[in-house]
Amino acid sequence: MSSQLKESAQRVQDKLAGLGYPNRVVELPDSARTAQEAADAIGCEVAQIAKSIIFRLKPSNKPLLVVASGVNRVDEKLISSRIDDKLVKADADFVREHTGFVIGGVAPIGHPEPILTMIDEDLFQYPTLWAAAGHPKAVFELTPNDLAAMTHGQVTSVKKE
Repeated sequence: MSSQLKESAQRVQDKLAGLGYPNRVVELPDSARTAQEAADAIGCEVAQIAKSIIFRLKPSNKPLLVVASGVNRVDEKLISSRIDDKLVKADADFVREHTGFVIGGVAPIGHPEPILTMIDEDLFQYPTLWAAAGHPKAVFELTPNDLAAMTHGQVTSVKKE
C-alpha cells in the first residue's frame, strides 16, 4: 500500500479528519469495484462491505444514496415507497457530477453537496464495515454507528423481506 493516496481517496481521508474521525483510507493492490472483490482483498465477509449506490430521483433529478450490505440487492420499489419518490438508475456522468467519484469508488461521504442517504439495517449486525473511499481501490473501515453519524442517513430495510 502506497502512502500517497489518489486525489479522490485523499478527499475522503480529509473529510474523515475534518469530521474528527481517526479512520484511515487504505488503497488495495487490486480493484475493489465490486463487494466480492473488496471482501476478497480485505479478508472480510461480503456482507460487511457497505456498498454505495446512487439513484436519480424523478422528477427532481436529485441523487439518493443507498448504502447497502454487499450481499443485499436494493429493492427500488421499496425504497421508492419509503421516500415517496420515483427512483431511476443513475448513469456514470450523473454519479460523478453529484458525488465527485466514479462508479465503483463512491464513498458514503465527501460529496460536493449533502445527499439524501438511506442505510441498510442489515449492516448493523457487524462490528465493523468497509466502505469505498473515493476510488475503486480505496476503502476505509468504520462501524455502522459511524456510518449513520457521518452520513446522517436513515436506517431502514433496503431489500424485499
